Amino acid sequence: MSEQHSIEDVRACVEAGRLPRDRGPYLIHIGDAELNFRAAPIEEPVLTGRQILVAAGVPPDDGHRAFRVSPGGALDALPLDETTDLRTGSGKHFLVFEGAGSFSFELDNRTLKWGQPEITGKVLKCLAEVDPSAYRVWCERPGQPDLPVEDNETVRLDGDGSKRFFSGKCQSTAGSSNRLLPAEDRRYLANRNLTYDEVTHSGSSGVIIRGFALPEGKFQVTAADVLVLLPSGYPDVPPDMFYTEPWLRLAQGDCYPARADQPHSFAGVRWQRWSRHNHEWRPGIDGLRTMIKRIETAIEDAA
Repeated sequence: MSEQHSIEDVRACVEAGRLPRDRGPYLIHIGDAELNFRAAPIEEPVLTGRQILVAAGVPPDDGHRAFRVSPGGALDALPLDETTDLRTGSGKHFLVFEGAGSFSFELDNRTLKWGQPEITGKVLKCLAEVDPSAYRVWCERPGQPDLPVEDNETVRLDGDGSKRFFSGKCQSTAGSSNRLLPAEDRRYLANRNLTYDEVTHSGSSGVIIRGFALPEGKFQVTAADVLVLLPSGYPDVPPDMFYTEPWLRLAQGDCYPARADQPHSFAGVRWQRWSRHNHEWRPGIDGLRTMIKRIETAIEDAA
């Protein structure tokens, strides 16, 4: 079939990094609030919001609203009579929501918009473009522990305050005051009400989280100081292991956890080293908040 008569998949073009051709027919992808997509053939390259709704099988005057999704994941509202040009490559696909609202939230340091006042954990993972089977999503709550958002759970985006979410791996691998932290890390620690010190000693730098709460009944104490050493180049370069003081012993068996029985000296303290290596890191997204999730998981899973 010649190019003139073959159908041009707009989303495939954008994902391949090229502009759609100048003439149709085109194939566009239209999704709902659960990111279930349907493909719709379109002849002309310039479309209105009204035409997107019609292509989605939605009557344009019953309160629905179309959004264009950019290659970077941002949503732009497309009113009924406003146009978008498929040939520019500015729209990867489209979403249609019931209602005329637009709600802002933050996900992995990106400000996004959504067309409904609620969103699920599954959709948040899709928007974060992470492996849904390997990553989790949390909602930050000032002064409280982060709230995990499971795939089928719903979080409201309306109400007081902007919602902040972040994704990360809950992975624990038992492996073979200067201002050191970025502003985002300090903001996260403040929202968690975590007391901490930023310390440089003998050429090494780290953050010490004071009185970090431990699972009830798991160890001989209910809280400990936790040290995270910050490598040169952090946050683009990942921290690796973590360290605790006092040394933690499992209440059951009165023994050290596996691979947590070696010392490390820092700032005059003999720390307990937890050999839990960090093999995956996303510069620009991961930071102390995802490192803390790895620590919480390692402590919870300790045996």
